[in-house]
Amino acid sequence: MKIGIIAHLKHPIRKPFMGGLEAFTYDITTLLMRRGHDVTLFASEHSDPALPLHSIMSDMDYDRETFSRFRAHELSEDFISTHHAYLELMQDIDNQSFDLIFNNSLNYVPITMSTIINTPMVTVLHTPPIFEMKRAIGKIKDKNKMHYVSVSQSNAQSWKPYMPSGCHVINNGIDVKKWTFSSQNDREYVIWFGRIHPDKGTHYAIEAARLAGKTIKIAGSIADRHYFDTNVAPLLGKDAEWVDLCTHDQLNLLIGQAEVSIITPCWDEPFGLVVAESLACGTPVAGFARGALPHILTDDIGSLTASCNTHELAECIVKASQLSRSACRSYAEKELGMDKMVSAYEALFHEIVDTKYLPHAI
Repeated sequence: MKIGIIAHLKHPIRKPFMGGLEAFTYDITTLLMRRGHDVTLFASEHSDPALPLHSIMSDMDYDRETFSRFRAHELSEDFISTHHAYLELMQDIDNQSFDLIFNNSLNYVPITMSTIINTPMVTVLHTPPIFEMKRAIGKIKDKNKMHYVSVSQSNAQSWKPYMPSGCHVINNGIDVKKWTFSSQNDREYVIWFGRIHPDKGTHYAIEAARLAGKTIKIAGSIADRHYFDTNVAPLLGKDAEWVDLCTHDQLNLLIGQAEVSIITPCWDEPFGLVVAESLACGTPVAGFARGALPHILTDDIGSLTASCNTHELAECIVKASQLSRSACRSYAEKELGMDKMVSAYEALFHEIVDTKYLPHAI
């Protein structure tokens, strides 16, 4: 099958990934290629050259230190550049003979222009409803030209008011084989890992770990400097250490040697790859019951609180520390593997493409 994958343009698709969306795009592009599909990735120019990259946006203004394209007063330029990149792509996409377009852009332009192209398109809903996407979806008259996939059941429920007929649900997954299982029981710390941002609630994890009498390591990049300086840095100390960006192997070791992973979403996180990564390492999860977490975790691999109360979170940390590490790994292998995810997308792609070429559909 010949597949065109449209990436989000906020960051290049390359390691170290800035977030789950970049990791998802990289991984699914790679695995579809391994399964014999002819794949083209439409992304920004500094994406990994090992990918089948077709650059649609310059990274000349992308700053690897601030992880942004433009200074604050030039945000409108960022919007216009992204708009034009997707507009030019969609105007030409029918000429490239794709069987299907796989849209992961989080942008309204591919959705809006799906009505004037002949190639079928699948759009993945990686986030809860955002203004420009829900408006674009609501304006599409021919519902058969676009197919939607949510990355979790909870996220699908959030989108339901804007698509009453519903959408497919395919849970995100990770390459479990890339994460080494650790069964040791002599752990002396808990871990929080990910982007340090208000949405991720890093400071709650530090406070709760301290209340639980645990040393905590924070592993991740600073995505919001003001939040880090104001809410996170003042809490650091002998029992709370920040580890900046590290390699995959280093992160694997940090997670695998941790007693518990603390996951503290302060918004309705649509999935959260950090959950799958922690479980693959054999590390149980303690966290907030927001977004997809209550749908992903079971009581034998994690402990959640429905509030943002750090005392309750501390109790969850203690409970999670008693859970079976082998159960965590088994669950990750069975339910959260990337092969299962890619197979589900493949089945959907074939269903859509085969329907398009049925005699009655011509």
